[in-house]
Amino acid sequence: MLDKTYQPAEAEAAHYRRWEDSSAFSANPGSPAVPYTIMIPPPNVTGSLHIGHALTFTLQDILIRHHRMLGRDALWQPGTDHAGIATQMVVERQLETKGLSRHDLGREAFIAKIWEWKQDSGGTITRQLRRLGASLDWTRERFTMDEGLSKAVRKVFVDLHRKGLIYRDKRLVNWDPKLHTAISDLEVEQRETKGSMWYFKYPIEGRPDAFITVGTTRPETMFGDTAVAVHPDDERYQGLVGQHCLLPIVGRRIPIVADAYADPEKGSGAVKITPAHDFNDFEVGKRNALPMINVLDRDARLNENAPSAYRGLDRFAARDKAVAEMEALGLLEKIEDNPMTTPYGDRSGVVIEPWLTDQWFVDAATLAKPAIQAVEDGRTRFVPRHWENTYFEWMRNIQPWCVSRQIWWGHQVPAWYGPDGAIFVEETEEEARAAALTHYGKPEVLTRDPDVLDTWFSSALWPFSTLGWPDATPELDRYYPTDVLVTGFDIIFFWVARMMMMGLHVMNDVPFRTVYIHALVRDEKGQKMSKSKGNVIDPLDLIDTYGCDAVRFTLAALAAPGRDVKMSESRVAGYRNFATKLWNAARFCQMNGCHPVAGFQPRGLTQTVNRWIVAKTAEAARRITEAIAAYRFNDAAQVAYAFTWGTFCDWYLEFAKPIFAGSDKPIFAGSDPTAAAETRATAAWTLDQILILLHPIMPFITEELWEQLSSERPRSLIGTAWPELEGLDDAEALAEMDWVVTLIEQVRSVRSEMNVPPGAKTPLHMVGGGVRTGEWLSRHDALIRQLGRLATADPIAVEGEAAKEAARGSIQFVQGDATCYLAVAGLIDIAQEKARLAKEIKRLDAEISTVDKKLGNAGFVAKAPPEVVEEQRERRAGYAAERDKTAQALSRIADL
Repeated sequence: MLDKTYQPAEAEAAHYRRWEDSSAFSANPGSPAVPYTIMIPPPNVTGSLHIGHALTFTLQDILIRHHRMLGRDALWQPGTDHAGIATQMVVERQLETKGLSRHDLGREAFIAKIWEWKQDSGGTITRQLRRLGASLDWTRERFTMDEGLSKAVRKVFVDLHRKGLIYRDKRLVNWDPKLHTAISDLEVEQRETKGSMWYFKYPIEGRPDAFITVGTTRPETMFGDTAVAVHPDDERYQGLVGQHCLLPIVGRRIPIVADAYADPEKGSGAVKITPAHDFNDFEVGKRNALPMINVLDRDARLNENAPSAYRGLDRFAARDKAVAEMEALGLLEKIEDNPMTTPYGDRSGVVIEPWLTDQWFVDAATLAKPAIQAVEDGRTRFVPRHWENTYFEWMRNIQPWCVSRQIWWGHQVPAWYGPDGAIFVEETEEEARAAALTHYGKPEVLTRDPDVLDTWFSSALWPFSTLGWPDATPELDRYYPTDVLVTGFDIIFFWVARMMMMGLHVMNDVPFRTVYIHALVRDEKGQKMSKSKGNVIDPLDLIDTYGCDAVRFTLAALAAPGRDVKMSESRVAGYRNFATKLWNAARFCQMNGCHPVAGFQPRGLTQTVNRWIVAKTAEAARRITEAIAAYRFNDAAQVAYAFTWGTFCDWYLEFAKPIFAGSDKPIFAGSDPTAAAETRATAAWTLDQILILLHPIMPFITEELWEQLSSERPRSLIGTAWPELEGLDDAEALAEMDWVVTLIEQVRSVRSEMNVPPGAKTPLHMVGGGVRTGEWLSRHDALIRQLGRLATADPIAVEGEAAKEAARGSIQFVQGDATCYLAVAGLIDIAQEKARLAKEIKRLDAEISTVDKKLGNAGFVAKAPPEVVEEQRERRAGYAAERDKTAQALSRIADL
């Protein structure tokens, strides 16, 4: 017998261990089954499970478990990312506690120390994925720095270099002056800051007392100015284009150029151009063939290209000094407050510098062309579809991809330099020496490039490198291309696009057929989670409190396409109640002798209620299957919830109770031992189908119930086939029992609206209706009276005096082809109820008015985050619906 309550912690640990030990998660390359493949977005080896992880991995696990049950050879490829900067910083902080730096150890010893850390502490995230129930094929776990993937990285780099698609160049990068490395855009955090706009006057050459005023937020970079730009159509400056002005303090002569980048509506309309220290200025510099003067060193201090008085100053100290000197020269026109976004390193916490430096770049524009074409042709589709627009926008405006990083942990660039600076790019040092020997005609000392590759470079190879490429493996032939990638929209460019480019270039095929983009997880108010706001939700805490299945079901139920997930602990608590409801229903079935019957056939049942639940089960299975196939996880969860709690627990089991009880006055005609046996078998069969349908979302409680409800199962639930329930529709049974359900629901609704005391039994009169309606009412009279708390349920065949009498003091509603009258006048205080309903309408009108004022305020709509505006619209719709319902109730009671 099932315990009275379900204990998630015990069941989860036991079932996961058994699944993993029995190879239940393992793919089988030798299987005749059709493969189904998902590549995990590899979490950082330094990471721990956060709520965003919980969402994406839950959705992937739903897909994998579902397709495994469909009979597919399912591979969910696990692995972790070496996370270059993040991992290096973890180990460096450990060294700092001992008064050491990585330079004290040297490169090789420091890297060895990182490998030690990875061995001892790098498995946190994978242990936590097990807590989430993720059914990854752990026997195939990969790491972006393991030997196989390292081999793939070297081969791709060398291949791209030989084709001219990787090259070394001097360009602007995001430079972190604390970590001393270039970083990706994803590692840059844009912060809202209160800055200043300084307006400097630059003297015009040959025109005493004539100036051109430029606005700048970065006075410290003025020593790198190589032009002033104005818009070609700005009439104020047309006479100055082609002339020169003098750069104050240093006296350098710089041209005044016409370029569309200058905005006539912003500031003075003239901007100083510093190509070595601003990404937009860099492009202006290229268009106008301007010199590029770097005035900062790697620490963001002014270098030898600045005036001697400024050399060695920190950039912000240099800013203050430059402003003071410009003011002393009479060249500071004014200062304005300037709200702005400032780039910060997400790990170092310092302001990032656009810095001109030698780096390795990938010709992303060339690689992007076939990747764009693949989505245009439909070889890869995005779900929801509108994310294709984001993909196209990024890909069609793609810039060279800086792939080198100035750190030690990562894939070291496979390039060696000769004594004269010649570069030899090869997969191994031996091959580089051979190439150098051919080049020089004699052995020469080579120095390897110290840089490592951007973490995203190795991640871009993930879909095929994890399957064994560059070796020709059975896994590569079978599982590539993969079926679907599940990820957040924030890495469409950083990861998705780059996998598309590399997959098409290396494998000549897309890496995945579908890209499902899920939304962000926010708090219950729609705000982004952050430690500073104190609204971070830890999924592991939720699992400890409510069980893993409740957390997973909550995430699935909230994962509506195109809408952020508004997560709250109360929602998880609600779905924990759903798990409890399922457990209690199974316990009720078990206590009433509902045991799985071998060979049970759901076709040809004699009892209408059983044919009805079988048809409802088939309908739910079809809708859940369709929803998962369309990535509508919320619909799948809601259908499963409604069918389990509503149709099965609240209706079918209530209908079945008197059959199980074998009452002397059975509610169902023909409630005999044969009917009882059929109903018990049907209830057990339906419960089994529920466990199967819920398993991809709630794997632990369903497996526990599957195991405890029968000791004679041929296999565990994870290995059980998905239901194929075609041909089980039964229109007659559905029409009859749905009519009964609807009638009882309407009676209950009216009783609730009218505030009828729960213990009071009301008469129900039904006027009109055809023969079939009368038969249904007669056949289910006792059931309707019991569940509707009715004194009587009498049909009145024709309109007449009896019908008029039934209408007096009654609430009227339509049920199918009949009109129903529920007599409530003698059971409630009509005046009191009218007052109560009128007061509620007044309250709802006030709530609607408050929301309308907010939504009618253009300033609020413009400034509030979109999710807050949407929340207000949803709130108004809820109030309006409740008002309509209350007004309808008032209208009904007014007729009494």
